Amino acid sequence: MDLGLTGRRAVVTGGSRGIGLAIGRALAAEGADVALVARGARALDEAAGRVAAQSGRLVVAVPADTGSDASVAAMAEEVVGRLGGVDILVNAAATASTGSFPEDTLADEVNVKVQGYLRTARAFAPGMRERGWGRIINISGSAARQTGSLVGSVRNVAVAALSKNLADELGPHGVTVVVVHPGLTRTERTPQTLATMAANRGTDVTDVQRAAEASISIGRMVTAEEVADVVAFLASPRSVALNGDPVVASGGTLGPIHY
Repeated sequence: MDLGLTGRRAVVTGGSRGIGLAIGRALAAEGADVALVARGARALDEAAGRVAAQSGRLVVAVPADTGSDASVAAMAEEVVGRLGGVDILVNAAATASTGSFPEDTLADEVNVKVQGYLRTARAFAPGMRERGWGRIINISGSAARQTGSLVGSVRNVAVAALSKNLADELGPHGVTVVVVHPGLTRTERTPQTLATMAANRGTDVTDVQRAAEASISIGRMVTAEEVADVVAFLASPRSVALNGDPVVASGGTLGPIHY
């Protein structure tokens, strides 16, 4: 299936590793030019170099802190200057979840993952609206649908609410907005994440992994690349029927029915 992404211009925040990097790689493989955005310049440069070499597309590294108004404004100006515009925005910049956040981190988590997503959307949406086409995909997480981490649930539910509001606002102008909820996803950080979860629960890593996979319909964690495949479709013209409602890219959760 041709997703129609050749020549499109995308920006991916949180793009130096994990799901964000996998998304940048998938979009470039489909023919998009990509700006990868993250705070760490060295890791970002290395990631952009690898994606460019693999895809043959223009891939640029633009360091920025999405928790800062000034940093996002400067990043947006640089990205538009280097790519000539932005058709696709994927927001994936966030603190990696370990299943638990201290409650005193709530303000920081909301600033980066909720207000940060809104900052970037407000920076790039006017250009999309002017051209009459655009895609905004906000990476949230399964904590939006379950308890266990107050901070994780609050920030992810807020991302879903943000996405729906933007979808209703921008949809009539050809710009769709979708929130994606990955579950526990296999990335390069998975061993550390499982170890932290095990320590928090007073058990061992094997038990944590076994319990997590037992709750997933396909019987295993999905990979970052499998989440990225979903996002690549959502970034394409073929996804126009999806706007505002969540897409859950978790491998399926056993038990609950969401309707």
